[in-house]
Amino acid sequence: MIDLLSSLPGAVAQGLIWGIMAVGVYITYKLLDIADLTVDGSICTGAAVCTMMLLSGRSLWLAVLCAVAAGLLAGVVTGLLHIWLGIPPILAGILTQMTLWSVNLKILGKANQALPARSIDVLLTQMNIPAALPVLLGWAVVLVTLLVLFFSTELGCALRATGCNPVMSRAQGVNTGLMKVIGLALSNAVVAMSGGLLCQYQGYTDVNMGRGAVVIGLAAVVIGQAVLGRHGSHMAAQLGGVVLGAVIYY
Repeated sequence: MIDLLSSLPGAVAQGLIWGIMAVGVYITYKLLDIADLTVDGSICTGAAVCTMMLLSGRSLWLAVLCAVAAGLLAGVVTGLLHIWLGIPPILAGILTQMTLWSVNLKILGKANQALPARSIDVLLTQMNIPAALPVLLGWAVVLVTLLVLFFSTELGCALRATGCNPVMSRAQGVNTGLMKVIGLALSNAVVAMSGGLLCQYQGYTDVNMGRGAVVIGLAAVVIGQAVLGRHGSHMAAQLGGVVLGAVIYY
């Protein structure tokens, strides 16, 4: 019991990081009705970009922002493969994921890269979990709040309608192809953001660190919905439930 209690803070911290990633999975899986496998590559892309920028002496916030931008581009590539070339979304995600493995290896320069918290300014580290927990919790709350506001806008509603009923959405004048690209880009931007946080927390980036990420994300979505049940109809509750699901998973 003592060992369980002592391991809880670390598990909660990891759960919050992967919960942020799971929010990205939720956007494609639940809102767009697409099982996007780009996630396994984009989380590592975000971590790789953030790591190398921090090692080169760049600003912490700039490093995280560039990680988000890299994930956004990965999502755009998947979306364009699906919309322009007519490739099924699952296959498009697999193609992008396989390409990102080589891209990530090129960014890192080798299979894994250390990010020593003692010599580099980082936002959080597993060497100081009590300080990392409020940072991650605040990050998750801000992210959920921003996404709730976004999905309340006309663009956000069009994106949700595209996943719910694409035929009716097209009849209402919604460009469903563009909505899918935006949704995939937004999803992978959030996933890459979690990768930027994860590399700082664990102190390294590995080219295989994203393997199985989509499974964790789907598990968090399912667990969160099971816990909330009928009380999870509001968007804020659904997104918060996803983060909670990841914490429970870990």
